[in-house]
Amino acid sequence: MDFEIPAEIGRLLTDLDEFIAREIAPLEAEHPQYFDHRREFARTDVEHGGIPRREWEDLLEEMMGRADRAGLYRYSLAREHGGAGGTNLAMACVREHLANKPLGLHSDLQTESAIVGNFPIVRVLEAVGTSAQRELIEPIIRRQVLIGFGLTEPGHGSDATWLETTAAPDGGDWVINGAKRFNTGMHRATHDLVFARTSGEAGSPRGITAFLVPTDTPGFEVLYQHWTFNMPSDHSEVRLTDVRVPDDAVVGQLDGGLAAMLVFVNENRIRQAASGVGAAQFCIDESVRYARERVTFGRPLSERQAIQWPLVELHTDAELVRTLVRRTAWEMDREGISGVPDRVSMCNYRANRLACEAADRAIQVHGGIGYTRAKPFEHVYRHHRRYRITEGSEEIQIRNVARALFRHA
Repeated sequence: MDFEIPAEIGRLLTDLDEFIAREIAPLEAEHPQYFDHRREFARTDVEHGGIPRREWEDLLEEMMGRADRAGLYRYSLAREHGGAGGTNLAMACVREHLANKPLGLHSDLQTESAIVGNFPIVRVLEAVGTSAQRELIEPIIRRQVLIGFGLTEPGHGSDATWLETTAAPDGGDWVINGAKRFNTGMHRATHDLVFARTSGEAGSPRGITAFLVPTDTPGFEVLYQHWTFNMPSDHSEVRLTDVRVPDDAVVGQLDGGLAAMLVFVNENRIRQAASGVGAAQFCIDESVRYARERVTFGRPLSERQAIQWPLVELHTDAELVRTLVRRTAWEMDREGISGVPDRVSMCNYRANRLACEAADRAIQVHGGIGYTRAKPFEHVYRHHRRYRITEGSEEIQIRNVARALFRHA
């Protein structure tokens, strides 16, 4: 591998910075309440279950619209969808670059929205959707159609092959019964991608099918939102009672729904890892800057080994993980995810953990002011902490690596 980042990626990062300065920073300055110490309070609609305030989501959509008009938002998508066919390596560099900045409208952690979009549902429909389902891609990009992801259940998270939601054939339709937890985006979703067992035994990877279910279907109920470590929350508890959908609601192969699931999570795993590296480096750099300015007992903090050594460790880890993430993304561009699943898992769990450790250390280095909401470190910690659970917990990622290392089936 040539370890020099291709020139076109460097130009893209420069274009992103110029666009942020020209279009996004002024827009953000008009709405400071979403980015200062009031951030979660301003973003959260407490009276309606803790969901995102519509005004906050409108601001995010204005950001996305501006980025789309500038030709940046669809960068990762295929040219047929107005994108540039951005590579995994390029997107890893982009996600790291955007995360290595102060909190801002350019890249929001809670919603995973940014000036360069991430489109896992689009990837699913491109990979396994029918021609009719692929017609939803443009409305999804424009956020006219919003699709949730219904995999996790009250009794099952990372052990997805043990899910208890079922779908049974009935007169040319399917009838779905079950429950979903942390079903993302259901406060506004028009559809939900629901995974249900259609055959086989519990625990079998075969026999699970993905269904595209309109949320206004009788029997589909959003019960409440979970109030989480990071707010606002768009993670819903959903109940499905005799939800009837036609046969053309099946996404991908009957009994082969885990293929759709893997497309979704692997799209997110490597890019979350890149964001983790960027956020970690931001926390490290801010801590170094503060330590050089802060004087205690007549000397800068930066002269004290108690401050230096933990930051050196973190900085070294960031360099190591960055190289692993970029190399893995580069390999994905050549071999696909099927060629490097253990590497993607390595990137994911190490980078997510690194971001949390760097944010925690930044709080410690900054002392009392680091613990306040005047600084962004608590925000970085809370949002990256969930990535150690979502898209497969870090224990699942480590198990994936172990399976490859010990050659277990």
